[in-house]
Amino acid sequence: MTDHRYSPAAGSDASGASSEAGAWRAPAASGPLHALVAVPGSKSLTNRELVLAALADAPSTLHEPLHSDDSAHMIQALRALGVQIEPVPGEGAFGDDLHVVPMSGAPAAGEIDCGQAGTVMRFLAPVTGLIEGEVTLTADASALHRPMGAMIKALRDLGVDVDDEGRWALPFTVRGHGQIRGGELTIDASATSQFVSGLLLAAPRFDIGLHLIHDGDRLPSMPHIDMTIEALAHRGVAVERPNAGEWVVPAGPIRGKDVHVEPDLSNAAPFLAAAMVAGGRVSVAGWPVHSTQPGALLPDILTVMGARAQRRGGALHVTAGDRIAGVDLDLSAAGELTPTLVGLAALADSPSTIHGIGHIRQHETDRIAALVENLRALGGEAEELDDGIRIIPRRLHGGLWRAHHDHRIATTGALLGLVVDGVEIDDIGTTAKTMPEFPQLWARMLSDESGDAAA
Repeated sequence: MTDHRYSPAAGSDASGASSEAGAWRAPAASGPLHALVAVPGSKSLTNRELVLAALADAPSTLHEPLHSDDSAHMIQALRALGVQIEPVPGEGAFGDDLHVVPMSGAPAAGEIDCGQAGTVMRFLAPVTGLIEGEVTLTADASALHRPMGAMIKALRDLGVDVDDEGRWALPFTVRGHGQIRGGELTIDASATSQFVSGLLLAAPRFDIGLHLIHDGDRLPSMPHIDMTIEALAHRGVAVERPNAGEWVVPAGPIRGKDVHVEPDLSNAAPFLAAAMVAGGRVSVAGWPVHSTQPGALLPDILTVMGARAQRRGGALHVTAGDRIAGVDLDLSAAGELTPTLVGLAALADSPSTIHGIGHIRQHETDRIAALVENLRALGGEAEELDDGIRIIPRRLHGGLWRAHHDHRIATTGALLGLVVDGVEIDDIGTTAKTMPEFPQLWARMLSDESGDAAA
């Protein structure tokens, strides 16, 4: 295997150390990895299931849900709308299960803080139209830029009273009348598939259901729409797809269910990539046989980049090859994997181009610009493209890696820090958005505590 270690961090411990101004020094790998890692539940599935449970006809229990900033904002928001959500003891390693009693139908009013969570702002906007009362949706200052105009227009086209003071963005107020008629609706969801998912999740509660048509140049992250449709089907709602970019949802009940939440496969990406960077093998426990998560594409992608990936014994095992290969990738279906794959590409043996990801400019930060800026700060070479990024591997050096309030940018800095001495992430705490345990899990992967992945 090609040795990517430039100057392993002498004396740094596996947990990482805080340095000047509170930055987190990414721990270096002292040798090949042999780790079995468990990651918390999927953010995407947890927040979809919370919404469906809130709209259901009977109580639900979510087993092994994600407990993070994003899911906490969803729980707080649904409670404000009259949903009862209580923790109950469970068997998962990352916190309690959640018992959810659906909305009571009582009037609600107030303000909902979506934090940085796109799923909260996009999934709850239609739900507030089903409430009788006035609800204002707002968000963290760092998330007010995130696209909401298409959702505001869609709600108005459905007859919902929305006051955004002409911003076409958060914050805005929904004056709900307890029902939405539904019917045919056209939307441009080019900016994010979450517009489609948010409308589909609430559509069974519309008076006549919903016939939704996407009218735009592209539709990113199709696996997330498939995830929404599969979650609805599990609760008795059959969504028809007469044509590409078209969905028909009948009006009817959403069943209360006990649901087991899969591990977050995209959050597993930096751990699996770590095997390719440091050598050895990393395994992620509980890898599903079938999944609609975009992270389910990782085995194929990492194999193309030079690893060996095998699912065995309920885990996915990724073993380093003798090189990290440069690639030309269309990631339109899985843009959230971009930061990790850019980290790998920076250590590859040839240039890489990742395209189909223009929509990730409007995530927690402009991820393309942030990755280019950070790589250049470490001596790397990268170029922004209209719809992607090009990476030319160069010898990297230590320096400050800026998280830009983005959990996936932060974990990419940790990945590079395995073999680049002196990488410091300015805000590792931003990983709490979807994985509060990241620093501890990363340290455990680098220690002997996680066990032998070959076992």
